Amino acid sequence: MKKHLFLISLLFVFAAEIAVLIGFAVQSPKLLQDTVMINEAVQSVQNDWNTMEEHENQTGLDYVVINREGIVVFQTKTGLSESVNAAVSHRDTILDIEAEGAVVGKIIIYNDEVRTLQTQKQTVIIVLAIAMLVECGICTGYIIYLNRMMIKPFHKLKGFAERIAGGNLDIPLEMDRQNLFGAFTESFDIMRSELKKARIAEAEANASKKELVAKLSHDIKTPVASIKAASEVGFALAPDEKIRDNYTQIIRKADQINTLVTNLFTATLEDLAQLSVTPEDMESKELKMILEGSDYLHYAIVPEVPDCLLYADKLRLQQVFDNIFANSYKYVNTKIDVTIYRQDSRLAVSIEDYGGGVSSEELPLLKEKFKRGSNTKDKEGAGLGLYISDYFVKEMRGELITQNGRNGLKVTVLIALSGTI
Repeated sequence: MKKHLFLISLLFVFAAEIAVLIGFAVQSPKLLQDTVMINEAVQSVQNDWNTMEEHENQTGLDYVVINREGIVVFQTKTGLSESVNAAVSHRDTILDIEAEGAVVGKIIIYNDEVRTLQTQKQTVIIVLAIAMLVECGICTGYIIYLNRMMIKPFHKLKGFAERIAGGNLDIPLEMDRQNLFGAFTESFDIMRSELKKARIAEAEANASKKELVAKLSHDIKTPVASIKAASEVGFALAPDEKIRDNYTQIIRKADQINTLVTNLFTATLEDLAQLSVTPEDMESKELKMILEGSDYLHYAIVPEVPDCLLYADKLRLQQVFDNIFANSYKYVNTKIDVTIYRQDSRLAVSIEDYGGGVSSEELPLLKEKFKRGSNTKDKEGAGLGLYISDYFVKEMRGELITQNGRNGLKVTVLIALSGTI
């Protein structure tokens, strides 16, 4: 509806401009003088010729009266033609003044054609200038409308898609049905929600796989250890070299099986290396936008960031802070303190909630894969957020520190400064 209103207004102003131009083009200026008024002016001058100092203009015309010597004896106002030559060049009307049957002077009646045309031209220019200003205002309003209804929502969807591609499924897409993308917003967020459920299911499956591998490893290592121990006893009691060689082979194979089982146990941790991290120079002012974007519930007041040049992957850094804020929202749901300061060759960003922290026994485990605090049992999650964040920060030559602060859990991200790597 607003789009149609903008277009209709623009067409209306454009039509008004065309109408003014056509009206000016077809209008014929009034070039003929009023003969009745001219005769009245001539007659009044002739009657007052001998007393021109007392003469008064009885018409609406402007004129100059000169005698035979060309001297001005009367004029209605200054700025008029005061000689026959000037009157001819201006296309004024020149008539003789007669007294007692003789020509005693001339009356020069001012031709206001130029003034009329100039007035019309100025009127047209003013009308067109106002119309152009109105058009500019309408176009500016339409550009602002397009920016709010299309460009900003498109960039918002683009940023949302980048986060989804980066693996961040915790931050919902705000719904706004007032813009042109409003109809798609809910569908995109449903997609995010379903992807998140699939990711959680995948993480749970991986966790179950890890538990299964751990159980199988235990079950396999126990008999293998028994076989190895029995073989070592047999080796010690063997009567000849050939039998001892056989026991030696059994011991070696038992060690090989034990190594393979250990490798199988750690194989689930190898998939993280497939996530690429490409740090580059980044202005510190972008960090403020990243933090504000991660704190989508506005639980924190993000302070000003010191001017410096950071060495980081913007997408992965966004994911790191998204995970930290999402954990705070999910597990404690309190206000958040954010502090930013220089620490040697790094920029430190500390994020602390008011949830009371975690136990000292659980604190070192928070950055491990599939590890979660005891207060998270009734909350959905896979225990991968801080683990992945720690990996990303290390790949950017930084450090992620978890500790109990004054009010709750405090996570500090140390970001390397460019030129110090």
